[in-house]
Amino acid sequence: MRPKLGIIAGGGDLPLKAAEACQRQGRPYFVLALDGFADPALLTSGHPLAVVRMGAAGKGFGILHQQGVQEVVMIGPVRRPSLADLRPDWKATKFFARVGLRALGDDGLLRSVIRELESEGFTVVGVEQVLGEEILASAGVMGCHAPDQQALVDVARGVEVALGLGVLDVGQGCVVQQGLVLAVEAIEGTDAMLARCAGLRRDGPGGVLVKVRKPQQEARADLPTIGVNTITAAHAAGLRGIAVSAGGALLVNRTQTIARADALGLFVLGVTGETAP
Repeated sequence: MRPKLGIIAGGGDLPLKAAEACQRQGRPYFVLALDGFADPALLTSGHPLAVVRMGAAGKGFGILHQQGVQEVVMIGPVRRPSLADLRPDWKATKFFARVGLRALGDDGLLRSVIRELESEGFTVVGVEQVLGEEILASAGVMGCHAPDQQALVDVARGVEVALGLGVLDVGQGCVVQQGLVLAVEAIEGTDAMLARCAGLRRDGPGGVLVKVRKPQQEARADLPTIGVNTITAAHAAGLRGIAVSAGGALLVNRTQTIARADALGLFVLGVTGETAP
């Protein structure tokens, strides 16, 4: 029998998929759904769960211990709240006092959260250990459309820019068209960045979205993620394709995502190392 898994659920489809995977495998599990972030479909799915607000760390840890959870996976996007919105309980307040400036960046905060979970006796695992390696983007072209030379130049520029953002722990993505950086991703997220790009595009061949794992990225949480909605938003913004970290980015609903890209004429490319192929 595998250890009981605690699924700390942010937004999107993946937390529900993780619960369903555990159910199919006969693995014991429990979902800790973050209030205001977890998908309503998960909350009404009948899976064993409790809902906690993000700042109630003491209550959340207590529930996981009561449920006999041994391993924990953190899945799904969570918008960074202000401290006022977070309303931290005493345990969360002590946590923020301890981590200090590390809480300013997403990766620094996640690393500190993982250390806190481990100090509570939980083993933190990556999403691919629950959903399988197929959830990760593979290297090379993943659909029927391939980038041309101009697109590859834009991808290389995008990788360079996104890695620079990653070093600063700001964001994971950017949009590049004909060598020009149209937008970089910060707290607004990928969808909002793409919506902003629609009014910034230049004449000529469309740009590319690049999302790469940060050089110092904590691999067990917050990997770059794309799915069907990303493909649709990229097409609406006039882009020609998307490049992501091979083995370091999540491809949600892989078959449907690639099919959507094929139908809209976008390439999906997995890049390795610090440059495009």
